[in-house]
Amino acid sequence: MTARLSDDEYVDAIIRVAQADPSIGRVLREIVSLATEVRASALDLVSAHLKIHSAAGDVLDCVDALRRDAVARRLAERLGSADAPSQGASPAA
Repeated sequence: MTARLSDDEYVDAIIRVAQADPSIGRVLREIVSLATEVRASALDLVSAHLKIHSAAGDVLDCVDALRRDAVARRLAERLGSADAPSQGASPAA
């Protein structure tokens, strides 16, 4: 069994992938700007889809990392997203 990566290692790996494919960066900016509960629900759907298609464990681990507010905040900062995760609060209308 391999050790789980630290949040910093997940952020670095995800950023490298996003830099290699700008479309991934755009999607990540949207994901990390979601409220915590909304982001978790969306990522549940993504995980279910990936599991059906037998995605590699490291891919599923990255999706799980995106659920964590600390990872989402760091990604938002590194990707230049204007919106950091809202700690579960709904966006103001």
